Amino acid sequence: MTGTGTGAGAGTGTASGADGGGDGGGGGDTHSQLRRSLGVRDLVVYGLLFIAPMAPVGVFGTLDAKSHGAVALVYVVATIAMGFTAYSYAQMVRVAPLAGSVFAYARKGLGEGPGFIAGWMAMLDYLLIPAVAYLFSGIAMEALVPGVDRWVWTALAVVVTTLLNLWGVRAAAHVGLAVLAMEIVVLAVFLVSAVAVLAQDGPRRGWLSPLTGDGDFALSAVLGAVSVAVLSYLGFDAIASFAEEVTGGSRQVARAVLFCLGLAGTLFVAQTYLVALLEPVSSAALAADPKSQGSAFYDAVDTSVGTWLHDLVAVSKAIGAAFAALAGQAAAGRLLFAMARGRRLPHVLSRTDSGVPRVALLLSAVVTLVAAVWAARRDDGLDKLVSVVDVGALTAFTLLHASVVGWFVVRRMAGPPSWWRHLLIPVAGAAVTVAVIVEASHTAQVVGAIWLAVGLLVLMVQRGRQEAEPGPV
Repeated sequence: MTGTGTGAGAGTGTASGADGGGDGGGGGDTHSQLRRSLGVRDLVVYGLLFIAPMAPVGVFGTLDAKSHGAVALVYVVATIAMGFTAYSYAQMVRVAPLAGSVFAYARKGLGEGPGFIAGWMAMLDYLLIPAVAYLFSGIAMEALVPGVDRWVWTALAVVVTTLLNLWGVRAAAHVGLAVLAMEIVVLAVFLVSAVAVLAQDGPRRGWLSPLTGDGDFALSAVLGAVSVAVLSYLGFDAIASFAEEVTGGSRQVARAVLFCLGLAGTLFVAQTYLVALLEPVSSAALAADPKSQGSAFYDAVDTSVGTWLHDLVAVSKAIGAAFAALAGQAAAGRLLFAMARGRRLPHVLSRTDSGVPRVALLLSAVVTLVAAVWAARRDDGLDKLVSVVDVGALTAFTLLHASVVGWFVVRRMAGPPSWWRHLLIPVAGAAVTVAVIVEASHTAQVVGAIWLAVGLLVLMVQRGRQEAEPGPV
């Protein structure tokens, strides 16, 4: 793994001056600076860890049923749809190469208030997605070791990965690379095994059915499934949170964001295409039996390849989920750090120790631990968590797209705008994220609305205090 570059600022934590003032690298305060030690490969590792190369495993059955069997097409469309968001990230990371990611971008393109709201909404996602991942890990480990309750495994996963994050971003990236390599090896074993079975026995559905459906093709059904599939990609955006810790400049971050999304999309399409051909029942049968949808991927592997591969995938998911949470926790810590440095959260969260935002990381770990263990001790805990994690990120994505338009088109801060890069793509991306929010569950919409209302209240209080402060004499 690379990333020990010798460019200006490498190892010093001096942030780019692109943002100036309160958004920069903490001014002259060495206690609010991050250490530059990551390369492009490290960023891709964090992004893929957060997404997880086999993310479709848990939602394959649901998507297959919703799309009438065109599950691979769903991921093709979803990759293109999320590509709009990735492209907007690539545009704004060059404008504000800062740890706050969408918080910094919205401040640049839209102003202080929208910037705070973007960060506030992203915070909901970044704090709860790791909790879901930890719970997935605890559930998988309980299945492998039934004698130990899932909440114990969940808490253990939080402690181990938090210690790695506190150790430093490079150490976590090294361990994360090993875990990611394990996940990719397991995925490769599945792909090779699936191809071997198909070559010997042939498919159980038509060869083109994962792209055209195994019944009547319906574009509305595919688009409805896309609104669920885009949730598999949440996490690629976390790469931008490490903008102040990468060597080589913001162009490297933009490249990593686009590459990570493209690679994840390719892996998602490949595995869902093959497993759909191995699926022993039709999409209509899955739609008629919702209880079987969650295990549809495993069932197809079991009946076609063997139980050994089922167990191998399960172990990989148990370990991979914990390290997906590690990447998410690291991103959450950077967001809290950046918002505190921008004077939107308590200043103590902007403190760093040897270039590591340990206070912010510990706070995010505590919140995640409480949420994950609470959910692990409830029968409906997973459903409760999953139902609320998405709206925050999607709202932040919408403000990200608006920031591109605000910076490049409205304010014209980079000269004459490119109408397709700075208007068409972000507007299309915002249309996708708004459509997914509209399709979200009622619980998610309510929680998102409450979280937004609290954020607006906090913003009003902060503005009131600023107006009450005496000006300079």
